[in-house]
Amino acid sequence: MAAPQFTLSVLVCALLICSVTAYPNGRVARSCAGMIPQHNHSPQSDPVHKITVSQMKFKPGDQIKVTLSGPPFRGFLLEARNAEDLSGPPIGTFTLIDSDSSQILTCEDVQGFAVSHTSSSIKTEIKVYWNAPSSAPDHVQFLATVVQKYKIYWVKIPGPVISQPSAPPFTTPEATTQPLTMAPSVSHLTKPFSASECGNKKFCVRSPLNCDPENEPACVFLSFTRENQSVMVEMSGPSDGYVSFAFSHDQWMGDDDAYLCIYEDQTVYIQPSYLTGRSYPVMDSRGTLEDMAWRLADGVIQCSFRRNITLPEAKNRFVLNESYYIFYAEGAAHDGRIFRHSQQPLITYEKYNVTGTPQNVGGSRSSALLKAHGALMFVAWVTTVSTGVLVARFFRSVWSKAFFFGQAAWFQVHRMLMLATSMLTCVAFVLPFVYRAGWSWRAGYHPYLGCIVMTLAVLQPLLATFRPPLHDPRRQVFNWTHWSVGTAARIIAVAAMFLGMDLPGLDLPSPQKTYAMMGFVVWHIGTEVILEIHAYLLSRKVEILDDDRIQILQSLTVAEAEGHVFKKVVLAVYICGNVTFLMIFLSAISHV
Repeated sequence: MAAPQFTLSVLVCALLICSVTAYPNGRVARSCAGMIPQHNHSPQSDPVHKITVSQMKFKPGDQIKVTLSGPPFRGFLLEARNAEDLSGPPIGTFTLIDSDSSQILTCEDVQGFAVSHTSSSIKTEIKVYWNAPSSAPDHVQFLATVVQKYKIYWVKIPGPVISQPSAPPFTTPEATTQPLTMAPSVSHLTKPFSASECGNKKFCVRSPLNCDPENEPACVFLSFTRENQSVMVEMSGPSDGYVSFAFSHDQWMGDDDAYLCIYEDQTVYIQPSYLTGRSYPVMDSRGTLEDMAWRLADGVIQCSFRRNITLPEAKNRFVLNESYYIFYAEGAAHDGRIFRHSQQPLITYEKYNVTGTPQNVGGSRSSALLKAHGALMFVAWVTTVSTGVLVARFFRSVWSKAFFFGQAAWFQVHRMLMLATSMLTCVAFVLPFVYRAGWSWRAGYHPYLGCIVMTLAVLQPLLATFRPPLHDPRRQVFNWTHWSVGTAARIIAVAAMFLGMDLPGLDLPSPQKTYAMMGFVVWHIGTEVILEIHAYLLSRKVEILDDDRIQILQSLTVAEAEGHVFKKVVLAVYICGNVTFLMIFLSAISHV
């Protein structure tokens, strides 16, 4: 069980964000326009890095060496702009000198408009060539954004202004007078949130349903209270990194209006963001939020804020008087950077309008289709197939009388159970593809093993239809093939179930799920061992004890009768145990 957890940890660590727009590979084309890292922190004011050029005059077609240098840094973004309009698009293109430490970016569909880092390794100097275009303005200025650490960075460090030979003298544009944007005020909450008004005044999302954040630290709590044209939001949940929620048009992550409360240095930062898929969220301005407050207590992050129902000036903020699915997720954070949540988000069962009639709703961390998939697979490979194998292996002499179509009863029971296994597997196999609308690349080895199990589950009954007659020379080959395929399917199915139980999409309780599955494996193997030992002892008991044939037959009959009773008792106990394990699994699935 440690392998899937280790794999998941490696994947989570691979998602760690540590550069200009939270990408250590420097592919930060989305920041070309503003040159602002999305790091949830304010930039430093006094630059300590500098930009130098090989010449101060240029004409179209010239190639000028540009050098960015200074104290050690990890990320950067370098551009050239019209010195008289620094808010305009980049000018000219760049050519690399050292492709190991720098790379060309495509901004506004033009390759080479900017240069960035290739990794988060420490650097002290970057050198590139700037190619002057034929339509270059009279004066060009170089700008750089430099990231020393995630929280320490400088935006648009001004470099030298280079001019064309015939250009008039450059004069610095008169700065437009703009009021300083003050950071929104943030206060401390003095007590935990209350659920007493849920369904009356507040629209609440809770997990477990009806939990109370005042008395239960593990309670996941979201509330929305409409006040005229604004909504007061309260969010609380256990986490040592961040808690978040999002409004979504569907039950998939992407194109969502999200809000994060990130714990860092004994402080909680409340940050609106926008989800563009399964990538790092795009952080947005906190100017759209008011009355922000937070509290930390007993491993629980609590935060609240107010926002207007409509925010026409903010394109990524949804209108709150419409219906959406509501997501809640939590995860780890370090140095202000968030990691991908390791647990499936809590998602409401349907869309809700949080500004409408106050309600008290819950959600699930697992899709109904995935629950059905897990339940059907457990029924097939914990109950029907295991019972069918025991019947075929040990009950031929117990139920040897002919049944329907002249076949022995044991064979009819075995065939019925195995066909049920194949049908259940086929139905369960389709459900994850319906849910994902394709292949899941985040499920590890589980789907690959599932495909093998599905193939064997279909192959086994097809092989059985070509079973040779009892005394046919090929019957021995069929018996070994049938046994080998069936045994391989059972072993791989158990391995697939162990891996599947660890997937966040099913979200089964740990470590109970592991103990229950291990208990079933031990239970089944133990039952087979008991029946094997019993069969061996029975064979010894009916050995020839006397030369009198009548006495031998009498001993055989009595011994077999006793053995049949024992086998039936063992099978009954085994089925009861299987049903118990199955109920444990189904109960766990139904509560996620």
